[in-house]
Amino acid sequence: MARRCLVTGGGTGIGAGIAARLAAAGHRVAVLGRRGEPLERTVAALAADGLEAVAEVGDITDERGIAVAVDRVADRLGGLDVLVNNAGAGGPNACAADGPERWDTIVRTNVDGTFFATRAALAHLPDGGRIVNISSVLGRFGVPGYTAYCASKHAVIGFTKALALELAERRITVNAICPGWVETEMAREGMELMARGMSVSYEEARRTALGAVPLGRILEPEEIGEHVAWLCSDGAAGMTGQAIVHDGGQIMW
Repeated sequence: MARRCLVTGGGTGIGAGIAARLAAAGHRVAVLGRRGEPLERTVAALAADGLEAVAEVGDITDERGIAVAVDRVADRLGGLDVLVNNAGAGGPNACAADGPERWDTIVRTNVDGTFFATRAALAHLPDGGRIVNISSVLGRFGVPGYTAYCASKHAVIGFTKALALELAERRITVNAICPGWVETEMAREGMELMARGMSVSYEEARRTALGAVPLGRILEPEEIGEHVAWLCSDGAAGMTGQAIVHDGGQIMW
């Protein structure tokens, strides 16, 4: 069944991988983000593979602006069946050492932005629709110096569980995926920070990071996209309120 899907943060990284897998599965896809250029690159890359998507500029931290942008997406796709809340902000923010500015940016994007985008999409989602939230393995455990990111990704999981109960009567499923290391610019930045903190090369820091992954490798964005595509399938109609870790075995629970 072809669905009309909106992927926030769809211009780069995991979002671009999600858009690619949804389009390859035959769904109609819109990618949304604050900057038009990355979105257009994603659309062009899909077109080069014979796949279609549309781009829409919008800022998930702007409650009114994102509502307008989601309305435009629904008009362009002829409706909306799936929302993928992928857009997010990362980076370090140590509670004991850093001021509130970075905290505000990360929490505003990852928590408030997910809330605003979801509220906007619910004006269009039919009964039986799907919402997939991208959390993180840092939504399952803590990392020193990443208090804002850990707190916000834990919050996404709590939001997922509560919303799943709110929408159960309408058979709208709400699930979260918690990726581990994925080959993205955000992951590279994280490994570069590790390298500086350990006073080692980037390559050594990367080996150390992936040494904690039982499968011994980094995931590709399209693998997370394949997971999202399954959650949008008929076979996943009975799964809701789950936070599913997808991390090569880094944590097991």
